Amino acid sequence: MLYKQIEQNKRKTILLMLLFSVTVLVIGWAVGYLFNGDYFSGPIIALIILAIYLPITYMSANAQVLKMSGAKEIQKEDNPMLFNIVEELSLAARIPMPKIYIVNDPAPNAFATGTKPENGVVAFTTGLLERLNREELEGVAAHEIAHIRNYDIRLMTVCIALVAVVALIAEIGMRMFYVRGGRNRNQRTHPALLILAIVFVILAPLAARFVHFAVSRNREYLADATAVELTRNKVGLKNALIKISHSDLDVKKATEASAAMYISNPFRNKTKKKTNWFATHPPIESRVERLENM
Repeated sequence: MLYKQIEQNKRKTILLMLLFSVTVLVIGWAVGYLFNGDYFSGPIIALIILAIYLPITYMSANAQVLKMSGAKEIQKEDNPMLFNIVEELSLAARIPMPKIYIVNDPAPNAFATGTKPENGVVAFTTGLLERLNREELEGVAAHEIAHIRNYDIRLMTVCIALVAVVALIAEIGMRMFYVRGGRNRNQRTHPALLILAIVFVILAPLAARFVHFAVSRNREYLADATAVELTRNKVGLKNALIKISHSDLDVKKATEASAAMYISNPFRNKTKKKTNWFATHPPIESRVERLENM
């Protein structure tokens, strides 16, 4: 059951990323068709914008997340038990030991960052360290190390860049549409395709966000399954998630951009507990149920 779930989550991620790529190309086509009446200039421009924006997002992702969260790096003498847990799990995952950061916040939560294992970071809030025992803390640490091993941070960084590019192209398209109105219509545009292009320009940013959050939820399930693979113990993570779900505290310095990186929704007072299409995390109840069935 464990390995079957891991493979299912990986396949689902591939399908979602293909859908994401199609969304970028479609919004490019829509804007290009609206103003040039051709099928190729828009997607080419979209890919050029993505080629510029993606490296910028990729290179600055780590520093931005750590700065926004207020996380501070600690050394082994500051928390020997936590260092031993992370070191053991890193060996099991066959990755370099990530740096360990602490966020001074009473809300129990944790996150990982690092676009590759060589620059991985795991961060824990003080509220989490105070509430969990060693077994539960090991489950949470394994979940975060799983994100690093599975290259989830790289994947989510790409998703963020894709969402931003889709939104930017759609914004350009809408502004040009309002400014130029009907003055740029030519003989090559078909009325039905013209309407379809306008619909795509309006709905593409919404669709991109939907796919982004779907990828985020899927990777949480995958990280839970990988954590069990690393620890050979589903009880620790399950109990940790239950304890985290009993807290109504928000992570003070979490942002919309960093929310998907936490082990649990950091805005518990601002969102409903039930899942929806635009939730960054699946319900903890659903995650616990999956862990029980492994």
